[in-house]
Formats: sequence, structure tokens, C-alpha cells
Amino acid sequence: MRNSKLFVRTGISFADAQQALEHIGLTMLNAGVVHDSYPQALLARERDYPTGIALEQHAVAIPHCEAEHARAPAIYLIRPDRTVPFAQADDDGTIAVSLIIALIVTDPAAQLVLLRTLFGQLQHPEFINALLTAPEDQLGEIFAQKIFTSPSPSQPQQKTEYEGATL
Repeated sequence: MRNSKLFVRTGISFADAQQALEHIGLTMLNAGVVHDSYPQALLARERDYPTGIALEQHAVAIPHCEAEHARAPAIYLIRPDRTVPFAQADDDGTIAVSLIIALIVTDPAAQLVLLRTLFGQLQHPEFINALLTAPEDQLGEIFAQKIFTSPSPSQPQQKTEYEGATL
């Protein structure tokens, strides 16, 4: 996603997915990257199409909603203090998520490219382990290096803003 703003947060706890999603909605609204409709749209999208995904050793959630609710592309990467129960994407169960990667997209085609890149990287245990163990001040850089500096063959290299710096 071109010119994406990357937000990173660790050291936060959520009782459940709804609390995490409410936090994401309010944080992104306060950051000015989404419209007023975003928080409710995010909750509705997660209710209808859960995003908890089991990986080899861990689980992640990738909450997102339609582009019409976004003002600017962004990603909110959250590493909570403890796992958060999210509904699993491919069945009716819940899964204990150790990483939340919220996507705010303005272009649906860019979302597909981002999801493809993200899913590809999440298949590598060393990437997810790095995200789960990195110091907070390095977390965003580790994520951005893997997700934004390896363009797909059909896409030019993407530029991401992280804490005021362009990566």
C-alpha cells in the first residue's frame, strides 16, 4: 500500500476481540486515517467474516473492512501482552491470537497485494517469531522491511511512513 502509515503498539491487553477492535477503531479515528463509519464497519466485518488465522506455531488476526471507510492507507500492528480470543476465519471456533495486524486500505486492489505479501511472510516461522520477540522500538522496522521492501512482480516498491520516517 503506497504511503502507508504504520502504527505499532505493544504492552496492551484486551479481554476479547471486540475490545481489541474497539481500540483499533478509536485509535485509527483519532489518528485521522479513517472516517467516522470505520469503527462500526470494522466490528461488523469481523462479526460476519472473522479474521483469526492459525499459523504453524502461533495465531494472528488481520481485521479490516471496506475501503470506503478509510481516509488514508495504514496498518496498525499490535502485540498484546497476552493472547486475545478471536473467531477463527475458517471455522466456528475461537483462536488465541498473539499478534493483531489491522489493515486500513483505500484501494481494494492494493489490499489484495498486501494480503498476499502478508500471508506469504506469515508462513515463515522466523518472521512471526521476530515480530513476537522484537523490542518495541524495532517491531515496526522488522515488519516494514519484510512487507514493504519486497514488491510483488507486478507492483512497484512501496513506500511506508513509520513514526515520521519513510521506509
